[in-house]
Amino acid sequence: MEVQPSGRLRMSFKNATILITVLNLIAAIFLLHSFLSSSSSPSKFSSKYSSAELSYIKESEEIRRAMRPMELIKRVKEIQQEAFPNSEIVEPKDTKQTAAFDLSKRLKDFRSLNDASSLKALEEWRKRKMERARRRELEKNGTASFQA
Repeated sequence: MEVQPSGRLRMSFKNATILITVLNLIAAIFLLHSFLSSSSSPSKFSSKYSSAELSYIKESEEIRRAMRPMELIKRVKEIQQEAFPNSEIVEPKDTKQTAAFDLSKRLKDFRSLNDASSLKALEEWRKRKMERARRRELEKNGTASFQA
């Protein structure tokens, strides 16, 4: 960096590159330090609740689980099995897996339809090409009478 006689600071590309690199390094060190300091202090999260609040939370979870109508759920399953003895209740599959299966099936169907239409179009193109070649050959031989 040079100081010009007019008082302005002149900066070259090399000096600007070095300055930006140093600023980037400082920012990276700052971000790394803040990330490591936040992840290494689990005491912030454990002190979020007092022991009384933790016991209250555990108790409320137990009450919620106890209020679930387990007998009713078992009875409903028994009734379903009695009503439909041969069919088993199918558990719902993972939605992503089901969606992926449906998508692959649709793509296969699309490919088969596309292949059939492609083959048909290719056959028509071959017929037209052969007809044009036959017409050119007839015109080249001097017999302009061709049948369409």
